[in-house]
Amino acid sequence: MLMKGCEGERQIETILRPGERLDDLQRNGYRIIQDPGRFCFGMDAVLLSDFTRVRRGECVIDLGTGTGIIPILLAARTEAEQLAGLEIQQESADMARCSVRLNGLEERIRIVDGDIREADHIFGAACAQVVVSNPPYMIAEHGLLNADEPLAIAKHEIFCTLEDVVSQAARLLKPGGRFYLVHRPFQLTQIMETLRIHRLEPKRMRLVHPFIDKEPNMVLIEAADGGRLGLTVEKPLIVYREQGKYTDEIYEIYGRGRV
Repeated sequence: MLMKGCEGERQIETILRPGERLDDLQRNGYRIIQDPGRFCFGMDAVLLSDFTRVRRGECVIDLGTGTGIIPILLAARTEAEQLAGLEIQQESADMARCSVRLNGLEERIRIVDGDIREADHIFGAACAQVVVSNPPYMIAEHGLLNADEPLAIAKHEIFCTLEDVVSQAARLLKPGGRFYLVHRPFQLTQIMETLRIHRLEPKRMRLVHPFIDKEPNMVLIEAADGGRLGLTVEKPLIVYREQGKYTDEIYEIYGRGRV
């Protein structure tokens, strides 16, 4: 259980390392440790967790989990039996493990250090019903200043490409399993082609627009292993109704505790 009271707060303070902070996830009393100097989760991870469908008793793997935000949110809002997060940056993985312990989720969530490109060797083939990923969006050379910086690793295709993520998701999924992805619309053609190469048939898609009159800047996709033809395009998700004010749907997502 989550530590409460003054004694619990003092124990929490000893967990935090210099530069780290504790954020309230507004769900089940869960909190997460983050370091603003490295990388903090954004709305893309929150919307992906909201878009992802997990049935009771299913196993979920998050490729590139960062500080563990998606497994923790999915643990809060689904009845998944087991969730695993794979992360190549050890400091981020350590923060994720601390957050898992802090929230008393050790029996449901496992954080693993490792390379996405080796995920099938780490977890084993055909081991999960659901795979999710909020991967780096930018090619390695796009605006890259320092390939060793944690923020650059999180945003740029330094350690993995879209092909790596999709191919590993296909290997990890059990027959009929589902893959959930958030990415950028400018790569939509490549995303669809890559999914189909690996027998992941796109089944649901939702475009996310910052404002109703602006082009989308995110796309949420569900693909099924060996699925039949047929794609449902859901209504667009609009983030802001005006500058600085979310739409009712975004407030609802936040209000449901999906941060």
